[in-house]
Amino acid sequence: MDFEYSAKVRAWQQRLQDFLERHVLPAEAVFAAEVAANRAAGNAWQPTRVMEQIKQQARAEGLWNLFLPDSSHGAGLSNLEYAPLCEIMGRSPLAPEACNCSAPDTGNMEVLERYGTPEQQQRWLEPLLRGEIRSGFAMTEPAVASSDATNIQASIRRDGDDYVIDAHKWWTSGANDPRCRILIVMGKTDPEHSDRHHRQSMILVPMDAPGVKVLRHLDVFGFDDAPHGHAELRFEGVRVPASNMLLGEGRGFEIAQGRLGPGRIHHCMRLIGLAERALEDMCRRVVARRAFGRSLAEQGVIRERIAEARMRIDQARWLVLCAADRMDRLGNKVARRDIAMIKVVAPNMACQVIDWAIQAHGGAGVSQDFGLAQAYANARTLRLADGPDEVHRDQIARMELEPYLRGARAD
Repeated sequence: MDFEYSAKVRAWQQRLQDFLERHVLPAEAVFAAEVAANRAAGNAWQPTRVMEQIKQQARAEGLWNLFLPDSSHGAGLSNLEYAPLCEIMGRSPLAPEACNCSAPDTGNMEVLERYGTPEQQQRWLEPLLRGEIRSGFAMTEPAVASSDATNIQASIRRDGDDYVIDAHKWWTSGANDPRCRILIVMGKTDPEHSDRHHRQSMILVPMDAPGVKVLRHLDVFGFDDAPHGHAELRFEGVRVPASNMLLGEGRGFEIAQGRLGPGRIHHCMRLIGLAERALEDMCRRVVARRAFGRSLAEQGVIRERIAEARMRIDQARWLVLCAADRMDRLGNKVARRDIAMIKVVAPNMACQVIDWAIQAHGGAGVSQDFGLAQAYANARTLRLADGPDEVHRDQIARMELEPYLRGARAD
């Protein structure tokens, strides 16, 4: 394996890093102030002017829809080529949306491009690609352990030329945003199917369909993540045309696997960028602060944590790049163990590095002044999103044990 980025990737990295430094990082304080003003005025979900400005700049500079692999709609980058760009975007909470590369829109656009009909693509994919609308993914439910997606109880029932949806969902990211116009909803179309992985389907539901109700927004460790946010939803007799079904009845898990593989690469590389920024903040802080007669940078425990952070970040990066390479060459199914491993390793690494950075900042680390508290909240959430650690660890262990169990059965 060649561990050097190609000339093509290095050129993209330089362009994106320049854009981050010129437009995105300076906009962070402006964005926070604008959100605070909107919240004080009673509408935290109002899109910000500064985000729209940097999105226009990203489009003008060709830094738009970079995530779609081997696609005429994107930059034509493989997962391995896109991964280091995703790391750069992960350094700022604004960068992914600025480049139209933020979840859940990325996964939804991949689903629509891969599985959508021409009509579905024209109505929903095209405006998403242009950044004119946003979307949500409604899978998790409060009444069941959604880490086992076969537990999902949402009902998608055929009625003539329509489907009728009844469901209670939560953690539907972006559903509070007035730009969110379309949801991909996962639910059961055949609850009695002999194969439990063919009971579920995915269907397109417009946010303005009668019966779609936003019950409340959900905070993450006290952060509302406005203007994007996360919502609890109720679907009460929501009727949509049968043509809104994605791929066909009973193929929800098939779509989910196609959607989640690249999404996990994106999440993990963004976390690596987040951890790199936290480590940089930590180093600047400990050089500048003194305690007990010497700088914090001279304290042995601080140096140990800095060294450990560097090793953990680099280990996670190479593991994610390896997973991306295997996905590109061998496909998601063959790379499923690699994908499971990075989904455990990267969030845990980021949580630890950010925690050390918080500790080095003292009380300032848990304030709103340095962004570390919200960074930790985001990293900690990703130990649950797209499957909790426990599910991925179990999957890794089963694959590791399989040849031994197979041999034991043969004996």
